[in-house]
Amino acid sequence: MNLLGRLRPAAYKIHTYAGCCSDNQSVSIGLSWRIDLSRRRRMASSRSLALQLVLFTLLLPPHLVSVSCAKSCFWPSSAHDDGSCLSWRVMVEANNARGWRTVPAPCVGYVRSYMTRGQYGRDLDSVMEQVSAYADQIAADDDGLDAWIFDIDDTCLSNLLYYQAKRFGAYDPMAFKNWASLGACPGIPAVLQLFLTLQDKGFKLFLLSGRDEETLGSCTSENLESEGFSGYERLLMRTPDYRGQSSSVFKSAMRKQLVDEGYRIRGNVGDQWSDLQGDNVGDRVFKIPNPMYFVP
Repeated sequence: MNLLGRLRPAAYKIHTYAGCCSDNQSVSIGLSWRIDLSRRRRMASSRSLALQLVLFTLLLPPHLVSVSCAKSCFWPSSAHDDGSCLSWRVMVEANNARGWRTVPAPCVGYVRSYMTRGQYGRDLDSVMEQVSAYADQIAADDDGLDAWIFDIDDTCLSNLLYYQAKRFGAYDPMAFKNWASLGACPGIPAVLQLFLTLQDKGFKLFLLSGRDEETLGSCTSENLESEGFSGYERLLMRTPDYRGQSSSVFKSAMRKQLVDEGYRIRGNVGDQWSDLQGDNVGDRVFKIPNPMYFVP
């Protein structure tokens, strides 16, 4: 039996609400993620999280709620069927589509359906099965220097509701900072299971994020803790020295520091190719699906 098979099952549910605010009416956008793991506290109530998310959505500037495809989108304007959008998503996951800033307008509905109606979860489970099969074949040495690296955004913590609210539009640093500052990003259960399993096997776990350390360090660590991601070796975030540099350059530099300290990077998990390319990427890399945005 592989590693995931030995874990207690986790439930992963997304609920969309309509109406507002009584026992029989709930908010227009909500999320309830249930993680049945005896080793970690249960999440805050779905109503509390839903209220936070609605508040955030109401505060979004109008131009973030409706974003049309800019001329820089490379997708033909005639593409409107799921088959064409599936081809676009495959290009994204294969890293053949680069430099795109927004989901093509004809594919916004397709991406929303992919992320919320089960296929994303099935694809994620398939990735986790591959990670599990690899992890079953290796062991952590007693010197404590065998390491795994995890990205944070849309690897450990989900930003789905943020990107869905802005219709998967172009990245807006201030809007994302406001969202991340809430500390309300739900954990992704399948990745949490992997995190806990590798921890049990004795690997040192490093969380590597392009988030700004000065402004988002505290709320990020609290968000991770509240979703069960605790006991990791170190949280590595972008410092002023790396502002303005690409994610690939920044993360390569952080991995080089770990290797220079003597760590052996046995695995690397992320949702962007920039998490998994560059120097010292590790013995194996595993790409989590994400057609919502591109990070160079």
